[in-house]
Amino acid sequence: MNIEDFLQMYTKEFIRIRRELHQCAELSTLEYETGALIRRYLEQWGVSYDYPVAETGIVAEIQGTSPAGSPPEAFPNKTVALRADMDALPVYEDSCHSCCSKHPGVMHACGHDAHMAIALGAARFFQENRHDFTGCIKIFFQPAEETIGGASRMVQEGCMERPAVDYVIGLHVAPYLSTGDIEIKYGKLYAASDEVSITVKGKGCHGAYPDTGIDAIVLAGQLISALQTIISRNVAPTDPCVLSFGTIHGGCARNILADTVDLTGILRTTDPNTRTRIQEMISQMAQALPAAMGGHGKAVFSPGYDALINTDALVDILADTAAPILGREHIRWKPAPGMGVEDFSHFLEKAPGVFYHLGCSNPHKGISAPLHSRDFSLDEGCIALGIHLQTALAKALLQT
Repeated sequence: MNIEDFLQMYTKEFIRIRRELHQCAELSTLEYETGALIRRYLEQWGVSYDYPVAETGIVAEIQGTSPAGSPPEAFPNKTVALRADMDALPVYEDSCHSCCSKHPGVMHACGHDAHMAIALGAARFFQENRHDFTGCIKIFFQPAEETIGGASRMVQEGCMERPAVDYVIGLHVAPYLSTGDIEIKYGKLYAASDEVSITVKGKGCHGAYPDTGIDAIVLAGQLISALQTIISRNVAPTDPCVLSFGTIHGGCARNILADTVDLTGILRTTDPNTRTRIQEMISQMAQALPAAMGGHGKAVFSPGYDALINTDALVDILADTAAPILGREHIRWKPAPGMGVEDFSHFLEKAPGVFYHLGCSNPHKGISAPLHSRDFSLDEGCIALGIHLQTALAKALLQT
């Protein structure tokens, strides 16, 4: 069965599945009901899978068989993986929405329900068409994208091995794009993230006699201003980099100089070398500036997701695959990387791959609210397009 006939037959079913997934929204690491629903459909269609992976994740696997009489070189023995994230967000959904979440305070406000429905559609298509390809299709149903990085945990547990993945594909719905459009980009697509914690120590004293102490609040204020010059004067404007501090805590009373101030923030970079260099400069400044004023300072970094960097050759294959499906006029080219993060990057550290954005808005239907908002919804027409694109791209890569 070709993909057009498959979608004509099953699109309504996958829209229903998406709504079912939306109603059982669960937070990161708690995707038990969601996983049970996914496994039920995989079993119904005869798709084999491994569970649990990273506690609540699932790796489905469909092995193809070469058509009789076909030359082996026409069907290389490749393995292509498709990823769908499973977790929802701690957002209260408007109860007037159709298929509203049945778990108050938990909502698929980032569209992961659509990602799973698309991945399930691809799983069923390849399962029913095993005779049309050789090689292997893997589908990663990944937990905890929004929090602790379920991709890294799945990689550590071997999802990219046995058989080794040659190419990996990911997508994310995008409400700033209309249904029928996609957005793609060569190279750097999302930033790397690091949490920054700085402790500044001075010497407490009575506020009426500041000369007898060392004001940690003044030290921290000077340090925050100075740290911003690292970005503005040491990083090229063409090399995206952001340093932001979100909390500052210190002091115990209005008339006592604080002896300790704690700062927390984030560092976002798109270049691995810039990431290392800026961390070193922040550490040096956090020590040197307070010391020059009689105090002490120390910076500590907690690494988050790495930068998501697409494989350029696969971006070309995606564009060529999508053009006859959507029309080239519906392929948007992202001009610069976003400073958000996406843990799909961990899969790309193990194999070449491509990640792209799938339009899901429809202003004529009043569907345009942003991700992570309680009003977020999506035009369900994007489900069939997502299945079509993912299966077509996977088939192209199986023969690359």
